[in-house]
Amino acid sequence: MAGKKAPTPPKGPRVARTVSALRKTLGADVGKHTDARTVALVPTMGALHAGHLALVKLAKRRADRVVVSIFVNPTQFGPAEDFGRYPRTWDADLKALAGENVDVVWAPTADVMYPQGFATRLAPEGPALAGLEDKFRPHFFGGVATVVAKLFLQCRPDVAIFGQKDYQQLQVVTRLARDLDLPLKVIGAPTWREKDGLALSSRNVYLSAQERAAAPVLHAALSACAQEIRSGKIIAQAVDTARNTISRAGFIIDYVEARHAATLAPIHQQKDGPIRLLVAAKIGTTRLIDNIPV
Repeated sequence: MAGKKAPTPPKGPRVARTVSALRKTLGADVGKHTDARTVALVPTMGALHAGHLALVKLAKRRADRVVVSIFVNPTQFGPAEDFGRYPRTWDADLKALAGENVDVVWAPTADVMYPQGFATRLAPEGPALAGLEDKFRPHFFGGVATVVAKLFLQCRPDVAIFGQKDYQQLQVVTRLARDLDLPLKVIGAPTWREKDGLALSSRNVYLSAQERAAAPVLHAALSACAQEIRSGKIIAQAVDTARNTISRAGFIIDYVEARHAATLAPIHQQKDGPIRLLVAAKIGTTRLIDNIPV
């Protein structure tokens, strides 16, 4: 008896490495797609995990074609940060994207994104100057805004999908698209978490076993803080409790803050607007961020 036919492996996505190849693949002509099919962009730095793939799945529901960019952007890393050791897993990433039937992978080199003589950079304000990530990584949002603007112009998407885990970044990118009148919609997707609450991040691979066991405290402390605020506790007191909980777990805290969910301005009373709780803290050599709504 003949054996069962082996399943056909998923066809790999087309990989573009130059702007001209990308536009040819997408069928772009003088800034317009040559057919009526919509395009969704999922910007990533690779080292893909289930959270990234959830963004891809959402993108597939929102557009006819999906482009995933993989580019570890050097301009958003400071001199003392982990650009050199940021995980790069190209083969695994491509296999994962093939499994999701992604149409195009946009994988430029640094020389393509920042060719010799490159001299234009964006300097975002508003949510980029909220005193959160920008306080500790003052270079970060200029690098993010510049590379994201380039990605938007290169791919010309109808929608772009970003995760809410990088909440301040999401607000910066949303404002960028609105302020520059870019013809696309930025969509924030919910944070993907492990069963114990830890937000998925490519940097989680840096955690030792002991650090990994402590890491879910970030989400647990924020969740308890949100519950206390909803129950009427003074916001500053609830945030202090969360800060103490996180510190006792072995973290060095950069910030634990209650901010207005739209503007990221400091917020002191629940009635003053929708609240977002945000945290950034380091355990061992790994810096983690997280946030939740109240």
